[in-house]
Amino acid sequence: MVYFLTAMGLLLHIVLWGAGAAILLTPRPWRIWWPVFCAPMGLALQSAVVWAGAYSGLAGTNVYSGWCELIPVFVLAAALWRRGASRMINVLPKFGALGIVMLVELCFLVLPMALASRALTTLSLGSCDAADYAAGARVFQEFSRNYRGGFIGLTEVVSVASVDNFYDFWIRLNHFTPSALIAFNGSIFGCVPHEITGLMTVLLLVLSLPAVFWMARAVLRYSPRVSLWIAAIYGLNPITWYAVAHVAMGQLLAAQAIVFITWGGIALWRGRLTWRRGWAMSGVLVMAYWLVLGSYNFIVIVCLVPVLTYAGGQVLITSGWKRFGQWLVLMLAPFAVTSVVFWERVRGLIERFMLFQQYDFGWHIPVLSPEGLLGAVNGPGLGPLAMWLRLVLTLSLFFLLAAAMLRDRSYRQLAVFRAATMMLPVLVGYSYLELRGAMLGTNASYDAYKLMAVFFPGQLCGYCYWTTLSRSRLQWQRWAARIGIVGMTAFNLSVAYRFAVRMQDPPLIVDRDMVELQKIEARPDVTSINVEVTDFWSRLWANSFLLQKPQYFLTHTYEGRLNTALKGDWELTDGVITVSAPAEAGTIRVGRSFTLVNTHSRFYLRAKLGEGWYAEERIARVFRRWQWSQGDATLLVENPQTTPLKINLRISVRSLVKQTVEVWHGGQHDGTIKVGDLLGERVVEGIILPPGKTTFELRSSVRPRAANARDSRLLGFAVYGVELEIQSANESATR
Repeated sequence: MVYFLTAMGLLLHIVLWGAGAAILLTPRPWRIWWPVFCAPMGLALQSAVVWAGAYSGLAGTNVYSGWCELIPVFVLAAALWRRGASRMINVLPKFGALGIVMLVELCFLVLPMALASRALTTLSLGSCDAADYAAGARVFQEFSRNYRGGFIGLTEVVSVASVDNFYDFWIRLNHFTPSALIAFNGSIFGCVPHEITGLMTVLLLVLSLPAVFWMARAVLRYSPRVSLWIAAIYGLNPITWYAVAHVAMGQLLAAQAIVFITWGGIALWRGRLTWRRGWAMSGVLVMAYWLVLGSYNFIVIVCLVPVLTYAGGQVLITSGWKRFGQWLVLMLAPFAVTSVVFWERVRGLIERFMLFQQYDFGWHIPVLSPEGLLGAVNGPGLGPLAMWLRLVLTLSLFFLLAAAMLRDRSYRQLAVFRAATMMLPVLVGYSYLELRGAMLGTNASYDAYKLMAVFFPGQLCGYCYWTTLSRSRLQWQRWAARIGIVGMTAFNLSVAYRFAVRMQDPPLIVDRDMVELQKIEARPDVTSINVEVTDFWSRLWANSFLLQKPQYFLTHTYEGRLNTALKGDWELTDGVITVSAPAEAGTIRVGRSFTLVNTHSRFYLRAKLGEGWYAEERIARVFRRWQWSQGDATLLVENPQTTPLKINLRISVRSLVKQTVEVWHGGQHDGTIKVGDLLGERVVEGIILPPGKTTFELRSSVRPRAANARDSRLLGFAVYGVELEIQSANESATR
């Protein structure tokens, strides 16, 4: 229940923050539609408050957020007084159906999170962006911009381009607004970032539904029912659920903003191009540009592409170049104003693109053909359907689109043109990125998905142009539209259900062991930490939970977390391999998976898995992790002491078949363990570990084999835990 109550509270909070601004800034011809503008106005206003708070020098939103709650109250009171309270309130019942759709889909999206964990937390199906957003949120929630202690001021680790501290990295280069929203709303609701990062992503999708409704209704002139249905489909579509499941907050914010940039540009073009009209539209455009610059600032260079295509096409028809120039000035003037206030974000654009060239961000995402955009994909991975079914669906879609666009051309010509401008330019860019990725072997398909996602409201509305056949005079066209609506709804519901099932048992979740890491910050004896946590997700969350401490990384973890020499006085480890030392070593166990070791202890040593292992697997909800060997495998151990250590090697292991595993190091046979198909602990005692680096070989007595027809890997044995138990002091080890 806590998930649903918190989600409802966050939804209401953001909408109320934007209500007054929406009433005041919605242009007069569309003022009765002010509820559509509440969500983006609220998001932009909260972001602006955190931006101002960052430059004020105050110590985070935990200090000033409560007083800021007066801002939306005063703005709403002024708006109702100026526009007429009864008139503004009387329009609310017209949006009742849209509100119900938002609440239903909010519950549907929150349910798998509530089933995955009783306590508020964040989960992911693969991406680690959630931990990155949460780190930024904690920066804005607890620290002032002048703070340079702990990790935040550790220049040698956090330097990115011209930024030399972690706070400014979030202001200039990283995704400011998503983290700012987590911080501000978290402070108001008494939540820390890991508790609401996932929920805020859900909220951003649900709060996008009015924007999609507006795109369908105001830009493409669909009927109210069809517009409402398209908005509902947007909230169920696998492209948007993929964003929620991977906690991609930036793209959901940018997508909503681009809707209002596109609508604002088309609305300006269709009216008289006067400064007064431009001034009336400027409030909406400033809000939209603010959200783009604050979330995906690099998208600002292409956010005008659909509306520029529309205006440019009109110019080619009418030769109205003077009108085009006037229109362009009115569109760019609000951007210029926003850029002055948000100068740090504009200033960071060049550096952001340089980082894109330096790093191959992301991962491979399957190519989405038209039927995939409408929800016909094979599950949460966005994989394609069978080829024959894809062909049938794609040909059917193109046939219906052609029928709709050819119907009554004299009346529908401009609407057809607007639909085409929503689809074609983005399709060209998407195709180019997919082709580039395939040719160069890079993750450009990830960039292609992001491009498609930020323009997806317009894409979805454009590809749904066939729904206008429901108003056709021909009976077969009306029936074709109805069948298409039912079929598309079924596809999206089916894939959304599969997402929900998968998210109930996520591969990545912030469990109570990770939350326990927060206690390390309160220990004055832990001065600095080498974060040698194995998996990316846990390492980033460890970084987020330990910002008060200087941290060093063996590998390049993420932007703002460079690899450097390991200078920490303590070492944080996790994974299937651990080191157990006598009590006097001062080793600290954190939860069930993390170990904090004093690097100055005479019992200190490093250990990790070497060659011959597959990637770690885990069942997050029951906290079980393991790694399969590919046959023979190795363990790498480093003893930095000047004298040997005596250890016992404890291995929790199982195999597909009964076998023996011999343990060797330096040409010496240390022992043999028996392994069966049931999990059990085996011990090799009395191993003398010399100073320096040692490679332990685990030699299997049988050849690796496949587990089943669905898993083609050749598996040796699976270790669920490898413990190096130090038995004696250095002096005793030599006897």
